[in-house]
Amino acid sequence: MTRAGDSHHEGVVGKSYPAGAGWVVAAHGELDQDTLAPLEEALAAAADRYRLVVLDAAAVTFGDSSFLNLLLRVHHLTTLRIAAPGEQLSRLFALTGADTVLSVHPSVEDALGGS
Repeated sequence: MTRAGDSHHEGVVGKSYPAGAGWVVAAHGELDQDTLAPLEEALAAAADRYRLVVLDAAAVTFGDSSFLNLLLRVHHLTTLRIAAPGEQLSRLFALTGADTVLSVHPSVEDALGGS
């Protein structure tokens, strides 16, 4: 069983840590239906324990529709903020209109203090 306090998951999840009243989950690499499970577990565990969850997406190089679907599901469970998405994720959010639903910030610091 995965807990929000776990610091490492296989593959796509990096460091996870408490920050203020929230929890930060760092992801990296390519996020698609074949690689998404560890991130889904980490975000769900964090959403169960914290009212604010920040996804540090700075090192995410690719996200597909299954990744976007995961973000939208977590968005309904807690206050989810996406920090530092790269060009590909920003384009995905803009093309799908997800950037009008999800809270996207330029950095983790902005997401933690963010509006």
